[in-house]
Amino acid sequence: MPNATARVFVRLLPWTGPDGKPCFLAGDGTGYVSRIADRMEEEQLSSADDLIDEARRMLAGRAWTPGELHLLAVELTATLADVRRVAESRGGRLTALGHDAPDDAEGEGPRLPAETSG
Repeated sequence: MPNATARVFVRLLPWTGPDGKPCFLAGDGTGYVSRIADRMEEEQLSSADDLIDEARRMLAGRAWTPGELHLLAVELTATLADVRRVAESRGGRLTALGHDAPDDAEGEGPRLPAETSG
């Protein structure tokens, strides 16, 4: 019998359906599909780190061909889409848990600590 007090959340999954539309999972975040999604998100973020390193090396060399630059742009675009989906999913879960985004009522964005400003 399901726990009557268990909270059910809707989670944006780190993959899309065959038609390219977002996939969602309703649950408490502890099930099999949630664990697969967690692992996939971690793999996507790790792949993004690797691609950033590769892009920095390639661009620092200043000896790329137009084809190499095009491929890099394609890979960076796909990876950025994955990372954005992870951020949206995690942000949605934080909001559902009652963790609001920092208040930015003045529209100034984040601020550095006073001791780091020049």
